[in-house]
Amino acid sequence: MNTIDAIDMDMKQVNALLRERLNDHSVTITNASHIHGLAAGFRHGEIHIQSPAGDYLGVLNDGTTIKVRQSVGKYVADNMTRGEVIIKGDTDYGAAQYCYGGTVVIYGNAGDFTATMNKGATIIVAGNVGDEAGTYMLGGDLIVTGNAGQNFANYLIRGTVYIGGSWESLGHNTEGVALVDEDISKLRSLLEEYKIAADPAGFRKIVAASTKPFYK
Repeated sequence: MNTIDAIDMDMKQVNALLRERLNDHSVTITNASHIHGLAAGFRHGEIHIQSPAGDYLGVLNDGTTIKVRQSVGKYVADNMTRGEVIIKGDTDYGAAQYCYGGTVVIYGNAGDFTATMNKGATIIVAGNVGDEAGTYMLGGDLIVTGNAGQNFANYLIRGTVYIGGSWESLGHNTEGVALVDEDISKLRSLLEEYKIAADPAGFRKIVAASTKPFYK
């Protein structure tokens, strides 16, 4: 069985073992809640984490699929370019920041500054998000099925934000527009793929009011 018990290991030890064992196979990790920077910069394979995980999980991910059964710490998937990170629990501050591509799915709630400066990833939160989610987004999609905190999509530049619930306040340079058939098809496809129960037609769409938000 391709399993790593990380209870007495540090980040360097676990990542070294992952590099040896991944190849085209999947690896299961247990007892990883104390490890920060797990699976940073990996480019292939599939990792299953059966415990909570620490901060900076999957940063610089460039093609690996990472699945976590529980919650993770801060800055998960920071600067990801490709691959998929799926979290069954909650995420802390700064999930999926500065992502260039790939997909991040959070089935629980996400903290403040989720999807900050997203440049091209698809980021789905099946619960609620905290304050400043989607701040300075430059591309990609942020989909929130629940509610958002203050300054939602603050200073949105490009990209699209969808929300199924409500927000405490919208940020600067945001504009609500009507869903079109393409939006509903995209939402339906993603929600069905990741088995998230939500009505695509019930979402609201937020886009940038201006491509030059700092000069208004």
